[in-house]
Amino acid sequence: MADIRWRVWPRLGLAGAVDLERFSPAGDGASVHACHEIYLSGLLADDPEGPVQSLRFFAGWMELGWTEDPSEAWLARDGAGKPCGWYRLSLPQRENRHLAELVLVVHASSRRAGLGTALLRHAAARARHAGRTEIAGSARAGSPGAACARALGARETITQVRRVLELAAIAPGQLAELRARAAPAARGYCLLSWTGPAPEDQIEAVAAINSTAEADMPHDTGHQPQRWDAERVRLGERRQVAQRMRTYTVAVRPQDTGELAGLTVLMVDPAEPAWGFQELTAVDRSHRGHRLGLLIKVAMLDLLAEREPQLTRILTGNTDANEHMIAINADLGFSVLDEWPCFEIACGAIN
Repeated sequence: MADIRWRVWPRLGLAGAVDLERFSPAGDGASVHACHEIYLSGLLADDPEGPVQSLRFFAGWMELGWTEDPSEAWLARDGAGKPCGWYRLSLPQRENRHLAELVLVVHASSRRAGLGTALLRHAAARARHAGRTEIAGSARAGSPGAACARALGARETITQVRRVLELAAIAPGQLAELRARAAPAARGYCLLSWTGPAPEDQIEAVAAINSTAEADMPHDTGHQPQRWDAERVRLGERRQVAQRMRTYTVAVRPQDTGELAGLTVLMVDPAEPAWGFQELTAVDRSHRGHRLGLLIKVAMLDLLAEREPQLTRILTGNTDANEHMIAINADLGFSVLDEWPCFEIACGAIN
């Protein structure tokens, strides 16, 4: 049972030891609910401007992550048995096998007492046990998590910039003007769309566009882009189903060949229906220069106006070096919400 239950000793203000237990998010709804409550307790400091993750959205991520990689989930309880912190450690299998990706949250009432560092030490030990040398994570700029990472000596890598589009701020005629701007360059292309999982006859093309997008994204030195295939796409869709998300895809293809040239994907959580979550937007390299990125994003807004009339804002994120997509988002009216630097630290440096 040594890998299931541990006792850790925060070095500062918490009285006594903290019990730490590994649990399965797929089968332990009570522990997932406790982790969600801890997440909610810290939102004012951790993510005050962003959308609130519903329990179903959170539980789906806890169980399946963003990709298919195996993971560990650990819940901490204080001496009175009250849940006070948790972490989820993901272990990439196909690429970047030197990394362990960490999300760690301490209850707002238990912060500044050494618990976060104690949980991080435990996570580092688990990562080393799995053969990993580095821990990676992210935190909102200016948050306690970012301050803690810097205090521990973590290295800052790339930065994700989150932007939000307030749909009520779109001026009358603005989308029609953008559509007309894209139309001449996009002559010879046609749009298609689907709801939910990709059609079987498009799955390989969707995987190829995902791989192209990953290869084009800025990566830290020594990091490998994800290689996508049909299986990986289907596993990602499984997570969306587990989260009970409504998922929309708008794609574009040339009229003469019918091959997929680009796509954009957006999700809506029925439990938080005012927010839309932008996932991938990408255009295949051989079809760039035709304003297809702008065309499909405008078409997505048209689709959402029909299918999700309660939607009021859309959240997206880009690395700070993705100039092309940032320019498209600026045309649409997205504005900067906040920045999320990514951090890495050697497992051996955490003590």
